[in-house]
Amino acid sequence: MASWQDGEHPMIDLEAEARNDRLAAEPREEDGYEGAPFLVRVTERRRLSIIREMTRPTAGLSVLEVGSGEGEVLRMFPDARLTALDVSLNVSNARREVARQKLTGFDARFVTGEVEALAGERFDRIICTEVLEHVADPEATLAAVARLLAPGGAAVFTVPNDPLMLRLWRVVRFTPLGWILGRRMWGGSEDPRLHAWTPRTFEDLLERHFRVVERHAAPMEALPIRACFRCLPRRR
Repeated sequence: MASWQDGEHPMIDLEAEARNDRLAAEPREEDGYEGAPFLVRVTERRRLSIIREMTRPTAGLSVLEVGSGEGEVLRMFPDARLTALDVSLNVSNARREVARQKLTGFDARFVTGEVEALAGERFDRIICTEVLEHVADPEATLAAVARLLAPGGAAVFTVPNDPLMLRLWRVVRFTPLGWILGRRMWGGSEDPRLHAWTPRTFEDLLERHFRVVERHAAPMEALPIRACFRCLPRRR
């Protein structure tokens, strides 16, 4: 973890929230990262692997994904009772249909809205990956997730390490590698984010609501482009 740098977590582009709503309505490619540059593909494959490892066996358990998108994460857990929660399911028929197709044959239900739509329910596992940087109030979302977590349950979070990615981009953008990668390396203007954290500052935010018990980086600890955390409920 020594390679993870402390830093501030500035707001990024205050107009991005409106663009997030617009982009949520647009369907993505079936395998959205398969045509991306090599580093992006490696990072995302490792991120999915970490999520699966941190979620642990889920046979018969209730699993919620906050910001489920097209179901790419939830389909890793065919033996669980799945809840796919996403604000985009009510604005994009195409995205909803892709998610339903990917989870055909699964014990899955689809819920449209924010985390508060599930108030009063409890889940054994909650996954929230690449979501919190896009929400207006990530701390309120974390508090709501904590209330949904069943005793003995676990939550898994991942976020992009934007400060590191921006530093890397400044180094390579005027090189041939930067020309090849272009905006697709980190998402560019078509992946607007409201917040940015280093792994350390995001872990500090998590610790206000959970106990962080495991942390990993994708694609590797020495290059933490994605920060991944397994969290348990705070003892009451």
